Parts: sequence; structure tokens; C-alpha cells
Amino acid sequence: MVTEDEAMRRAIALAARGLGTTSPNPVVGCLLLDTEGEVVGEGFHAYAGGPHAEIVALAQAGNRARGGTAIVTLEPCNHTGRTGPCSQALINAGVRRVVIAVDDPTPVAAGGAVTLRAAGVQVETGMRRREASEGNVAWLTAVRRGRPYVTWKFAATLDGRSAASDGTSQWITSSPARSDVHVLRGTVDAIVAGVGTVIADDPQLTVRDLRDNSLAIKQPLRVVVDSGGRTPEKARVRDAAAPTWIATTGELGAGPDGRVDLNALLGALFGRGIRSVLLEGGPTLAGAFLEQGLVDQVIGYVAPKLLGAGKPALVDAGVATIGDAIELDLKDITQIGPDLRFTASLRAKPSDHPARHPYSE
Repeated sequence: MVTEDEAMRRAIALAARGLGTTSPNPVVGCLLLDTEGEVVGEGFHAYAGGPHAEIVALAQAGNRARGGTAIVTLEPCNHTGRTGPCSQALINAGVRRVVIAVDDPTPVAAGGAVTLRAAGVQVETGMRRREASEGNVAWLTAVRRGRPYVTWKFAATLDGRSAASDGTSQWITSSPARSDVHVLRGTVDAIVAGVGTVIADDPQLTVRDLRDNSLAIKQPLRVVVDSGGRTPEKARVRDAAAPTWIATTGELGAGPDGRVDLNALLGALFGRGIRSVLLEGGPTLAGAFLEQGLVDQVIGYVAPKLLGAGKPALVDAGVATIGDAIELDLKDITQIGPDLRFTASLRAKPSDHPARHPYSE
């Protein structure tokens, strides 16, 4: 027998398995408890167009769901898209009680709780809301703003250098840290880099070298921000390992700096079903994203090395004085091999553009 709270924790963990493969849909986890509080079914939404978490759990439970309780991280959908409404499926299965972590903010899918209550099902909302929201933060943020959730990832020495004075940068961080980056890439829909980084480093920008080969891999869209169309024809980002979009001013227009309009870029990515973006390079592009308030999260891999000179990890972020410094709220610091990985959100300021505010319900 498990408590509803324990079941919700498990459902949140299950939901995370869908990161990187469900867009434009959210990640969702579900547990079904029978009348005695025993787990009789569990599931998560694995890919867009596939069965929703509730449907997977109901299929496992069968008749044992009748009279039981569904624990679900997001309000069951109330519409017919590529799959039917989960709210009606729960009603048809005879579920007596539904516990929901987060209400669905989208007009199309919301209303499942109302439908359930109208059918006599007891509904409770808000259990582990903050934890479930954090696990689904990219999708929740994206659907509220109409642009993807952006994480800036960088690797640097302890003194903030991303390359030595002679331009060499392989490898600043350790093999365990680089493997961790591939896991991170596997959780997003798109990887964005500037053409300068592509020309200098010729990165492939794919998910590979995962230690856990059981993980389902869906290669993210590779996006090269290339104002003047300078991406070499033989660049590795143009290979067949993953889809690639070379984003130019000719297609998207120019922003205030004369380069690719980043707001237009994010809007176009959202229109393609992209809900989460990993911004990987380089320092000038990262600075432009930060200056325009388009970064939601920062993940930094810091190596215990000192260079004293060389290319900085960040330039031109629109900060002219210490009072304008972009402040971060640290959420996690973890040692990976000899390196440190920190995760932080951008601290909201009263004068900030709404794009600076992470989703926090």
C-alpha cells in the first residue's frame, strides 16, 4: 500500500522519462491505486501522438481501476486530438477519485477536472504542485509565452574562460561532464549555436555516447544562427545524424543588432512544435539572448582549471554597471568527476520583461 503523496512522487519521476520526446505535448506521469491503495497501473506520456499517461496506466490496471484513485501530474486532457480525452477514459473505467498536481493552462486541453466532477468523480488538485511544475517547466513556460523555454549551457574554467588564448578548447571539462551534457541534450527539443562556434569548433550538436543505452533517443533539431549564411557546406551540423535548420536574416529578419531576430527565431521554433531549447554557443550569441531577456535557465560546467587569458564564456550581455548585473538563483550544485555543474534560474526583477520570469506555480 502506498500513500497518495508517495504515488505522486512516483508519477513525477515517471513523467521525466518523456523529456525530449513528447513535444509539443507536456510530460505527464500517472499512477492508479485500487480501493486498497495498491498500485495497479502506472504510465507516462512517451511521445507525441502516443497514448497518454492515464491511458497507459488504465491499460495495465484493467478492471482493478474501478473504484480506485488516479494520481496524475497534469490535469487529464478534455479534448480529442490524436488521442481521446483522458478525463472521459477515467470516467469510463470507473475511477472514483483523481488527484492532480498541476492544472492544465491550455484552453484546448483544460477542463478535465470539471468534466470529472460533473460525472461524480472526486477531484483534488495541487498535490506536489511546485515539484510537478518544475518537472514540466519547459512546456508550461512555453505554452504561456508562445516561445520555447531556453537553457543556456556553457563550459568554462574556474576563471570563466571557454578557450585558451591560442583558441584551443578541447577539452575544458572532463569526460563525465561531457557525458552529462549528452544526457541534457536528450531532454530538449532543439540545440542552438552560433555560426562562429560552428566554424571554429565544427560541433555535431547531437545526443551520443550515453552510458545508459536503454534511454530512448530522439535527436533534437540543430539550429545554427547564421545571419549571413556562412555555415560551411561540409560542417558536421549538416550531416544526416539529426535535422538541421540554418536560421538567417533573410528568413527571419534582423534584430536591433543587425543579426538574426532572436524573438522571431524563438517564435518560429515554437511554431515547429519546439518547447525547449538548449543554447550552446557561443559567448556572443549567449550574450544577445541574455540581453534580450530570452534565457530562462543557466547550466554551467566549471572545471578546476585556470587559464588567465583566452575567450570568455560570455560577452556583450547588455551589462554596463554592477547594478545591472544579471542575477541568478542557484537551484543545484553537483560535482561530476572533477568538475562542478550548477543549475540556476534568472532572478526576476520588478522591471524585467515577462520573458525573464520562469514558470512558478
